[in-house]
Amino acid sequence: MKRLIAFCGLDCEKCDARIATISNNLALREKSAKAWSEMNKVEIPVESINCMGCRADGVKFAYCQSMCPIRKCSSSKRYETCGDCQEMETCPKVGMVIGNNEEARNNLEK
Repeated sequence: MKRLIAFCGLDCEKCDARIATISNNLALREKSAKAWSEMNKVEIPVESINCMGCRADGVKFAYCQSMCPIRKCSSSKRYETCGDCQEMETCPKVGMVIGNNEEARNNLEK
């Protein structure tokens, strides 16, 4: 599986935070911080938009690094992704992602 597929199946290669980190793009960091702040109803500072990918080496967005329940669960079970888990189809944690994102589900089913 591609190293830039997150535990939940999202493609980190397409993530604005990763793109902004690699290209050191302040405008994209600002756009991401604003969008994520509105979506999550919490202030996300521009300087926190730094991430190389959920399963990749390097810096991680704070939520992804230490708060994401999907990452915590999959890591604790030593799974490459949630696609390795027999409970994926009924899991409420990853279900929030794969229930709304067909690409993420497809990535995990490969």
